[in-house]
Amino acid sequence: MRRFLDGILEKARETGHIATLLNRRRYLPEISHGAPAVRRFAIRTTIHAPIQGTAADLIKMAMINIDGLFRTRRLKAAKIMQVHDELVFEAPQSEKAEVMALVKKEMDAVIRLSVPLRVDIGSGRNWDEAHG
Repeated sequence: MRRFLDGILEKARETGHIATLLNRRRYLPEISHGAPAVRRFAIRTTIHAPIQGTAADLIKMAMINIDGLFRTRRLKAAKIMQVHDELVFEAPQSEKAEVMALVKKEMDAVIRLSVPLRVDIGSGRNWDEAHG
């Protein structure tokens, strides 16, 4: 892990940016800033951004794909919000099984990695119940 993090920092210092797995860049001109507090913040950002940014990329891809599948299948289900790494949908009871299967499959397979992505899914009449 230390080698991985050191490599991220070294690359950011060389290029002035870091990138997510899908190559979305975040520029970090503060990585070489003279003020220690500003530089430390940029270093923390450099370490966190590739992982958090990749997670954001993946959930956005899944949202786009799921929306397209809902339209193609003419489902009444709709995404109502995203909370960090979670998506919340509303769907008629008659679509529940299909929507849950579709969302889980799409989120598990949004991108092929060397390690599997695994998604937990729940349902309920409200957000709290869906997590129970």
